[in-house]
Amino acid sequence: MDFNLLAPREQISRLMGRLYAAGLTNLSGGNLSIKDSDGSIWITPSGIDKATLTPNDIMCLLPDGTITGPHKPSLEYPFHRAIYERRPDLRAVVHAHPAALVTFSLARIIPDTRIIPQAMRVCGRVGYAPYATPGSEALGTQIAQAFANGFDSVLLENHGAVAGGGSLLEAYQRMETLDFCGRTLLRARAIGSPHSLTDEQLAIFDIDIDQMPEFDVEEHSSLERELRTQISVILNRACERQLMISTEGVISARLDETSFLITPTGQDRRNVANDALVLIRDGARERGKLPSRAVTMHQAIYARHPTVNAIITAQPPNATAYAVTAARFDTRLIPESYVMLRDVPLLPYGSPYTAPAMVAETVSARNPVALIQNDAVLTLGGSVLQAFDRLEVLELSARALIDTLLLGELQPMDDAALEDLRHAFALE
Repeated sequence: MDFNLLAPREQISRLMGRLYAAGLTNLSGGNLSIKDSDGSIWITPSGIDKATLTPNDIMCLLPDGTITGPHKPSLEYPFHRAIYERRPDLRAVVHAHPAALVTFSLARIIPDTRIIPQAMRVCGRVGYAPYATPGSEALGTQIAQAFANGFDSVLLENHGAVAGGGSLLEAYQRMETLDFCGRTLLRARAIGSPHSLTDEQLAIFDIDIDQMPEFDVEEHSSLERELRTQISVILNRACERQLMISTEGVISARLDETSFLITPTGQDRRNVANDALVLIRDGARERGKLPSRAVTMHQAIYARHPTVNAIITAQPPNATAYAVTAARFDTRLIPESYVMLRDVPLLPYGSPYTAPAMVAETVSARNPVALIQNDAVLTLGGSVLQAFDRLEVLELSARALIDTLLLGELQPMDDAALEDLRHAFALE
């Protein structure tokens, strides 16, 4: 589905629902707008429950000043209008109060978006606007000036954040990704010093997958159709549980010895339909589709490990905090952590793209989880559900590890308990 082909009021109600469900705003906070090609501005209403907005609730302000719709437009309408006046290239604005970004605004610190390869490119340059009364012309002037200075996302002093985009989905993704960086950094600072990527390291991410040969698919087997549905469902669940965001996360599933399905590159993870998934066969891609940049790594793992049938790479914030600090991840927490995760190695940054064979040598069905420095977490499984289960256990364990620091020192399971687990679950 092409989200941008939905009517403005439909786009706004859907993405406000996502913001609320993800905890990036509350019942009365946050506002979204779209500037139409005729100059009209579609915007969320004031004083209406953000969790239950429908397309019919969305307000429209016409160029002549006429207001249409059943409610009052958002109190923050002045700064939306001011941003559009100063940045004609922007066609949408998202304002929200994510807890992590509010925290950074209280400390007067802009979150570092260079902690994983894609975040800086999604968020654009991040600016800062001094405090002013909500709904005031002064606030509009200060926010619009920050956007006029070339920033695409702006942190608001003692308030929240604003993101702009050429479409509402792009603006939403900037807000969501900036919040991900904020949440990950807060968790990372509890366990170490987050590492920031250099320009040279970021350039490793530029993989030319256009050069991968193509082939024509003549028919789709029953197994392939089932896996397409399963991957789409799990992608959506991963986003709902904040194990992925709309711009990050890859799932693949093996079909046979030489072929597998994988998520496409550059598509909103919440809207990846069955037919958008890319079939890979004998090192070639389904004609007209672009797979994830990590396709070569997935291919290398399947070739080396015939019992691995699913692979997930994702950026859940607690586990990713370990990837951006290189802090040791200890799995000796509860039986489920040790049995499901085993030892969790840290792979070098860029290895999925520059050394896929090395990644395939490090992980296996018996060592099914790894961290990739300043990038992602990697989980393997005999099925999509098993790989996803490991992802959930990894994030739960990471959160428990970090929260333990609030209480005292970790008391891991002892050697005798680990030996019992190895024997009981045939882990050797």
